[in-house]
Amino acid sequence: MALKLLGVAGSMREGSYSLRALTVVLRAAADRGADTSLLDLRLANLPMYNPQASPTDEHGHVRRATEAVGWADAFVLASPDYHGSMSGAVKNFLDYHWEEFTGKLFGYVCASHEKGLTVMDQMRTAVRQCYGWSLPYGVSVHGENDFHPDGTVGNVRVEKRLRMLARDVVTYGTLLHEQFVKDLHDTDQETFGARYRK
Repeated sequence: MALKLLGVAGSMREGSYSLRALTVVLRAAADRGADTSLLDLRLANLPMYNPQASPTDEHGHVRRATEAVGWADAFVLASPDYHGSMSGAVKNFLDYHWEEFTGKLFGYVCASHEKGLTVMDQMRTAVRQCYGWSLPYGVSVHGENDFHPDGTVGNVRVEKRLRMLARDVVTYGTLLHEQFVKDLHDTDQETFGARYRK
């Protein structure tokens, strides 16, 4: 079975650099056999997360995003750098989910003029709290320095890193997903997945 990879674009800017970088990753992942899908939060129209909202109040946009998350075996989160943190759209998206991220691998892309290290660390922290796995690195892009006006990547080193991210998400995401599914169906109680058995 092909790895199901969901890219989550977290910028509200049309044609954003983080979305452009994410598109490169998804295309490269598809070239490696992954089944890919894009959730563009600019178009998703997720309302602000309200933990007290009734399931009957669930917005259609929330339902579609939740279905996309449930479909995915692995994720790539892409965010602009806003004051050294992830965008509010990404944080709001993450707030809607918890166990849906358990045992799944995440990769990270950030559009930043300062490498986006704190942004990716914060996304990584949020994912860890949901018992998801993270690649130990991310890829930062620097706007017009790394992209041509037509939106294609102009920095060879950045494109190589984006393709490496795609390769690693597909490779390690597949290994983690297959082992986690196996643990869910095993009888061994001394596994991480044991507590998530139905």
